[in-house]
Amino acid sequence: MPTATTHDIEQCIESCTRCHRLCLETAARHFRGEGGAHQVPEAHIRLLLDCAEICQTSANFMVRGSELHGHICAACAAVCEPCADECDKLGEDPHMAACAEICRTCAQTCREMAAATHWRTRRAHPAGASPPE
Repeated sequence: MPTATTHDIEQCIESCTRCHRLCLETAARHFRGEGGAHQVPEAHIRLLLDCAEICQTSANFMVRGSELHGHICAACAAVCEPCADECDKLGEDPHMAACAEICRTCAQTCREMAAATHWRTRRAHPAGASPPE
């Protein structure tokens, strides 16, 4: 199983930070009425906000060096992928297309980060053992 390098972590932090910002900006465009002819469903707006939040949380876990960041990265990937799918449905809007692209990039880097750190976290905290507080 590969391990995460400092470069990998920095790349994942950058992807999460960019995704956080773009999802938040995309939701804000809707709230300001700048979505043009495309009416964005309320569920998609919630997903954009959920994606922005988990991306920020994921980046924060990595920035502070939390040993549990792999778990958050796995959750981040699980939210980014459906967000990208929903943005694709409105892909004729260039903002939605850009959002879908960064969500997919973030999902991929977070999946890789989760895979690279999963073995260490499981070994450090075997089933039934509580992580350090």
